[in-house]
Amino acid sequence: MACLLETPIRMSVLSEVTASSRHYVDRLFDPDPQKVLQGVIDMKNAVIGNNKQKANLIVLGAVPRLLYLLQQETSSTELKTECAVVLGSLAMGTENNVKSLLDCHIIPALLQGLLSPDLKFIEACLRCLRTIFTSPVTPEELLYTDATVIPHLMALLSRSRYTQEYICQIFSHCCKGPDHQTILFNHGAVQNIAHLLTSLSYKVRMQALKCFSVLAFENPQVSMTLVNVLVDGELLPQIFVKMLQRDKPIEMQLTSAKCLTYMCRAGAIRTDDNCIVLKTLPCLVRMCSKERLLEERVEGAETLAYLIEPDVELQRIASITDHLIAMLADYFKYPSSVSAITDIKRLDHDLKHAHELRQAAFKLYASLGANDEDIRKKIIETENMMDRIVTGLSESSVKVRLAAVRCLHSLSRSVQQLRTSFQDHAVWKPLMKVLQNAPDEILVVASSMLCNLLLEFSPSKEPILESGAVELLCGLTQSENPALRVNGIWALMNMAFQAEQKIKADILRSLSTEQLFRLLSDSDLNVLMKTLGLLRNLLSTRPTLCILANIADGTTAKDLIMTNDDILQKIKYYMGHSHVKLQLAAMFCISNLIWNEEEGQRWHCSSTWHDGSAPGHLRASHLLV
Repeated sequence: MACLLETPIRMSVLSEVTASSRHYVDRLFDPDPQKVLQGVIDMKNAVIGNNKQKANLIVLGAVPRLLYLLQQETSSTELKTECAVVLGSLAMGTENNVKSLLDCHIIPALLQGLLSPDLKFIEACLRCLRTIFTSPVTPEELLYTDATVIPHLMALLSRSRYTQEYICQIFSHCCKGPDHQTILFNHGAVQNIAHLLTSLSYKVRMQALKCFSVLAFENPQVSMTLVNVLVDGELLPQIFVKMLQRDKPIEMQLTSAKCLTYMCRAGAIRTDDNCIVLKTLPCLVRMCSKERLLEERVEGAETLAYLIEPDVELQRIASITDHLIAMLADYFKYPSSVSAITDIKRLDHDLKHAHELRQAAFKLYASLGANDEDIRKKIIETENMMDRIVTGLSESSVKVRLAAVRCLHSLSRSVQQLRTSFQDHAVWKPLMKVLQNAPDEILVVASSMLCNLLLEFSPSKEPILESGAVELLCGLTQSENPALRVNGIWALMNMAFQAEQKIKADILRSLSTEQLFRLLSDSDLNVLMKTLGLLRNLLSTRPTLCILANIADGTTAKDLIMTNDDILQKIKYYMGHSHVKLQLAAMFCISNLIWNEEEGQRWHCSSTWHDGSAPGHLRASHLLV
């Protein structure tokens, strides 16, 4: 009987909630303004912490009416303020709530409200705007649609600590890329926000700090400006250093470290500056320790990876700071074994951050091992590291796969590791699987790594060749992505170096003469140079000399060949070869290289492949042009 009663009871509860919600909406249409105000206040109290009530009110049409009241000139300031508060509360529900609010064009209405002289109403509008703009479903561009909005927000920064907190939070969430940085910078963001770093309000200081981190990211103009800004007689970098001291909240330490990291990467602070070596780097290493929350460890590791990525000395310092390499191994131990967990919430938390932790660890290992052989050795000797990286190549998360490939690519720069660990763990097998079907961002890094595995001293070269790599790489040379074309031809170049004639013939057959000519006409100089490198490595075959002879009749290609001593030496060698046809092909090359426009004639050489397999008849013709 309990099962039979369950549905009516549930429907009864739902109808009561709906009826209650309808009552709140109906009161918004009362002809008495005072009753409308009281209705809005009661609605505000009803929706606090009640997502079901929020959803019901939205479905019943509360939002359009609230926006109407908010924009009506006849509405009292108190009513407008209460409407903004309720709308802000509705926005704090689910993402669907925010979408509904956006569909009702809430942002223009709230921005219009900022023109009011009443500070309480302005603060309520800003608080609601903050909630909406920090939602992942809100397009940042909505802040920049009207050119008058940013300067007006800058002007409102001086009104109160609440306007400062909310506006800085809106800026830090809506500054996505160089265009937004430029708009904010040109409207005086640096000057208007700098003094907020000394505010008595922690929230204001924190939001101002976050603003500077997003403004400085990969932006030399902003970073160069920040480094010279004075606040109460102190330079901004000095203020940032004070904010990352151990006695400050972790959030402040991390964000200050980000600011200094981004300014350093943008070239505004030297990598050997004490504020980087003695303050920023140690702070970020501290953030990677077990004592920190999982999300803090992720942020710390990713920021540190970005800081040290281009600098060998910082990589060496980081690698010996607080046993960082061993510390990162702990990032792979989440989630903890289920049997050891009694708290379901903790398990859920661990699961949520497990992917992010592995991604961050791979990124930091990649940066640490980018240049130094001893560091790479330490990373690989860390417990089960190669197994973990190989496992990472097949993870469901694209971001983790990408980070794992980057880590392997960094470690693959080691000749010793290519010969030992990479062979012991047959790294080439999962890598070839990755190359079969992956997004371009992963393909670019994976194909770069394949270039290293195909070097002549790599034991992986032979099994890679046997697994169909020639066709795969020839396919990459036809990609619309220039980086993939470069990597494809680069890997073929490494494959052809001192290779057997069969391999060279396979490359020529799979690539085709037509594709070679296309690559030699490529707009990307790197593609062109690597193609010439491939031709140099293939030059022991007659067909390649024929291709080179035809290439040498173009002005641009001729200039490149004439400045490439390796190719010229090869041509010279074949001029004295015992095989007559190789001598002839080499002579065609020389003839076309020395031909000039005034004489008006050049030699053409062509080769054909029978059934797409072996080189066939060599034909030369003396042509007038």
